[in-house]
Amino acid sequence: TGLELREGLTFTIEPMVNVGKRHVRLLPDGWTVVTRDHSLSAQWEHTVLITRDGCEVLTLGADEKR
Repeated sequence: TGLELREGLTFTIEPMVNVGKRHVRLLPDGWTVVTRDHSLSAQWEHTVLITRDGCEVLTLGADEKR
């Protein structure tokens, strides 16, 4: 896309794991994503900050490696 990762930029990584097929659809609210086959799914996310020396995951829990 031409986007350059620069110091100070933050972004999220938001994987979704589905029990059924991979196909999803966006609901009319423009935010909610559901599986097309109505199977169970799980979603989580991490927020990442680009630093001078690499990156930092801002959303790690206290019990997760830093």
